[in-house]
Amino acid sequence: MNDSAQRYKVLTAGVMNLILVMGISRFAYTPLLPAMLENTELGAAEGGWLAAINYLGYLCGALIASMISDLALKDRLYRIGLFFAVVTTAGMGLTENFWLLSFLRFLAGLSCAAGMLIGSGLVLNWLMRNNHRSELGIQFSGVGLGMVLCAAAVELMNTVFDWREQWLVLTAIGAILLIPALGWLPRPVPVPVGLNQKSMEDSPPSAAFMRLFAVAYFCAGVGYVVSATFIVALVDELPGLEGKGVWAFLVMGLAAAPSAILWDLIARRVGNLNAMIVASLLQAVGILLPIIEPNLVLTVLGAILFGGTFVGIVCLVLTMAGRFYPSRPAKFMGKMTIFYGIAQIIAPAITGLLREYNGDYSAGLYTAAGAMVLGALLLIMAKSRETATEQQRLKICEH
Repeated sequence: MNDSAQRYKVLTAGVMNLILVMGISRFAYTPLLPAMLENTELGAAEGGWLAAINYLGYLCGALIASMISDLALKDRLYRIGLFFAVVTTAGMGLTENFWLLSFLRFLAGLSCAAGMLIGSGLVLNWLMRNNHRSELGIQFSGVGLGMVLCAAAVELMNTVFDWREQWLVLTAIGAILLIPALGWLPRPVPVPVGLNQKSMEDSPPSAAFMRLFAVAYFCAGVGYVVSATFIVALVDELPGLEGKGVWAFLVMGLAAAPSAILWDLIARRVGNLNAMIVASLLQAVGILLPIIEPNLVLTVLGAILFGGTFVGIVCLVLTMAGRFYPSRPAKFMGKMTIFYGIAQIIAPAITGLLREYNGDYSAGLYTAAGAMVLGALLLIMAKSRETATEQQRLKICEH
């Protein structure tokens, strides 16, 4: 097989991996949540807790991934994680017990970390080792494509299958995706010490920058998780928009698919921090639009703004990790993942409780939008700190 064909196979494996672990294992819960709430004993609070537990699993998996450097071990965990993604998806359709569902969502979170972090890293490692561009944008298109797949599948299945059968159909789709995700990604080949090794000097930011940036990323986690988890249930409850929630989720996925590439291009022109500030403010608007005036046009526009920013923000942070710590980007991402992950555990649980108390999701969405605005302000402060630090470095160099 020629080099170009092999590259496309590896990239396809990466995309299929993210469609499976993010689209099916993670995001199928969002369009299926309304049917589960309607046909089981689960309430909105339990729905929120299940989402929080899923993110707890992801956080644990992310921390494990950040501590592993052995490529062979990463490869094994990636492949085990993909099997878990399929098995836990099947399990969701086989029980109504809250504690069993919690266990399954936790394992699904672990599998998501294996695919999202370890799997993407393995693909990028192969690309760099074989002198190809590290195409992160193509990788992350799988997140949006997975959302589109789940939304379309649930919409088509709603009138034919109940919620249990829909989980099982998605399991079958996941089993098919498993074949290229595993088979088309070559096992990593150890590279002898000293071969093709480039000297990479880290340039870490100041401690003040790190504190501001970490809290801003926590805010981004809050803004992301509330809409990503509850958008279908939220839209279905809006007057005149009953049954349109899945379509909003589908539009969100369509907007998310090219967003990593788009924000990479924007960041090249205006800088990573400026791009993150703009994306955060646009996401705040996208979160609020469906509840400011419940109509289809604003709901679709809100879905486009949200879907077009949340993946971009994560990719911009990954890019900054490579900029600050080129020799060990996992150090920066490990710290940031803790803050982002804690937000994803807390916010869904609180939103579910607010929904039960207030009767709607508006309080949770206002909180999420407020968090994004606060995050943008913190990023502006962090930018000013970074500028001051850079000027200080230049003065030192001049002397």
